[in-house]
Order: sequence, then C-alpha cells, then structure tokens
Amino acid sequence: MYKQTYKATEGAPQPQEEKQAALRFILEAWEEAVYDGLHPDCIASAAIFAALSDMIESYGEEPVAVMCERLPERIRSGEFTVTKTKQ
Repeated sequence: MYKQTYKATEGAPQPQEEKQAALRFILEAWEEAVYDGLHPDCIASAAIFAALSDMIESYGEEPVAVMCERLPERIRSGEFTVTKTKQ
C-alpha cells in the first residue's frame, strides 16, 4: 500500500478542513465507481478494508481494534449519517 509522510506547511488546510476535503474526494470516487457499475456494498467493503489496513499500518492492530469497539455507539448516535441534498 502506498504510504506518504505528510508535513504541515504554511497555508495548509486545518485538520477539519482537510478531513472535509478528503471526504469530498472519497465521495466523488464512490459516485464514479457506482456510475461505472460497481455495487455500493462492494465499494463499501473495499473502502472499509482500505481504511482499516492503512490505520493498522500507522497505529497497529490493538489501537485500531479499540477504536472499532466504539463504532456501534458512534453509528447509533448518527456520527456517520450523511444527509444528501438534491439540487
């Protein structure tokens, strides 16, 4: 897996802005994959695998497992619910 070291630079986006930009990139890629005929469940599985693999490479298995233990509560509280608006 490709790994890059990121350094803070002057004028770089703040962490929340960077997260929002990253989410926009991922959602655009997701929409393109659906448009190309991939089933959303397949895309979701691949995205979760890629995210967890990258996090494990960065932080190790145990910290990622602990983070995942909190996912049910976060999901139920709506943290990952994205409301899409139609234009």
